[in-house]
Amino acid sequence: MKKIQQLSDDPPLRAVRAFEAFARHGSVSTAAQELDITPSAVSHQLQLLESFVQTPLTVRSGRSLVLTDEGRDYYRSISAAFSVLRSATGFVRERSSRRQITISLIPLFGMGWFIPRLHDFLSANEDVDVTVLYANHRNYRSDAADLSIRFGTGDWVGYTSTPLMSGAVVPVCTPRFLQRYGPLRKPADLAGVPLVHDEDRSTWVNWLQSVGARHMTRVEGPLFEDGQLTLSAALADLGATLLRAPLISRELASGALRKLFDHELDDGRHYYLCWRADAELPDGAQRLANWLLASRQSA
Repeated sequence: MKKIQQLSDDPPLRAVRAFEAFARHGSVSTAAQELDITPSAVSHQLQLLESFVQTPLTVRSGRSLVLTDEGRDYYRSISAAFSVLRSATGFVRERSSRRQITISLIPLFGMGWFIPRLHDFLSANEDVDVTVLYANHRNYRSDAADLSIRFGTGDWVGYTSTPLMSGAVVPVCTPRFLQRYGPLRKPADLAGVPLVHDEDRSTWVNWLQSVGARHMTRVEGPLFEDGQLTLSAALADLGATLLRAPLISRELASGALRKLFDHELDDGRHYYLCWRADAELPDGAQRLANWLLASRQSA
């Protein structure tokens, strides 16, 4: 194998390191202690660097070794580089000592439930960094996160799935909408007001049929891809909608949304905490999983 020749402009790095330590401490012996080498080895490295730059960087003053003007200029130039190097190394070491977790989830679950509670987990687990990703709810097979919050029936091949939250929906709208289209005295009255739909218009059909509006086989109104868009549409007074109460607790508590009736529709789909069945969870991910499962009672 052909040996790669060192570029002539590259200084001997061990010698530069020894010079930086000596210049910073002003002492050969102290530099030697920091570098865990002998004082004579430090002196040898200083001579090697001076030979490379072809300029005296140090000079003998009595029994001490001090920097020349060129040595002081050189130290000022390289000290910034060493500062950057130490900072970058410290950052990498700190990151390696922290546990990195990735979790993927559906936007409304993240914004309505997970993120408002995440501070509690992070406060109790200061050595953990969490990265939150969007879950591709139409193709969960592409999910490479440590943990994922999924919505469905819990039967994803290759994954362990644990129930986390009910997927039952209730009807909600804004007070302005209710003032405009109310009063709504019974659940079936919702068949006569504008409706907005979360991913599938059949959910409203099924809810209305379950409260006695048997003639309802089709409903109109704008359809949105996910719950976060649907929530925005409801807050914009586009219509009443069906959402999961735990995910809109802030809007319900503030009065921005009002639950119209207590009747829920449970179509068998729920939120699940999932992880790959063929691998053990890393420590940080296991702690987050335990926290999520322990938090189910507040869902």
